[in-house]
Amino acid sequence: MHQTVEEIEALFSKSGGEFLTPATEIMEKLRHVKAYLFDWDGVFNPGIKGDGIKSTFAEPDAMGSNLLRFGHWLKFKELPLFGIITAMNNQSAFQLSEREHFHLVYYSLLNKVKALEHIENRFDVNRKQVVFVFDDVLDLSIAQTCGLRFLVKRTGSPLFEEYVRKKGLCDYVCANSGSGYAVREVCELLLGLLGIYSQTVDERVNFSHLYSAYLSERNSLETHFYTIKDGIIQDERNTSCQKKY
Repeated sequence: MHQTVEEIEALFSKSGGEFLTPATEIMEKLRHVKAYLFDWDGVFNPGIKGDGIKSTFAEPDAMGSNLLRFGHWLKFKELPLFGIITAMNNQSAFQLSEREHFHLVYYSLLNKVKALEHIENRFDVNRKQVVFVFDDVLDLSIAQTCGLRFLVKRTGSPLFEEYVRKKGLCDYVCANSGSGYAVREVCELLLGLLGIYSQTVDERVNFSHLYSAYLSERNSLETHFYTIKDGIIQDERNTSCQKKY
């Protein structure tokens, strides 16, 4: 028996998350979602860079992404579009995406809304059917127009958070930062609001026939890598730029 929306809202609020849009409204919008998109630096990790320092990801976040996709598959009988949009050339993002068979990665993309436009043209997805998890200024061109927006908490940028709040660019502010498993937090929240969390975990624990069927379908996907050249989004799948890790 799954928890009520009120129980989920209270649980996540108690842990420090903040609903700027009521949980009931988020739940209603989730019924129409077809895609989940994530920024990379500052979302899957704290965004630390430097000479010889690679960006990273955490296994609890990776598990969260898999559970969310499986739960969506259970609920709607199809895989959601799932991917990463990053302004950098992040080898760890490529590695995770290929390992987990994400649909797509947009990289070296400074004007991120171009990815959203490409998704609308390339896939059967409207921007209002997109969930986006983000943390900084480069992400706002997407947050302005997509369906559901989740801001990863960072105590060092209170003015940015206030800007996002005042402009109405966020539906939920995470309790956790990119170094504190914010991706897992969002994935669990969405699964809870979809009313599918317990079943998703039960099926995964038992490695049921349903999970096996999902995994087979998921693992048949080949990740596509997109970047922009001469103002045009191009598919760079399987080129050397991804294969350095």
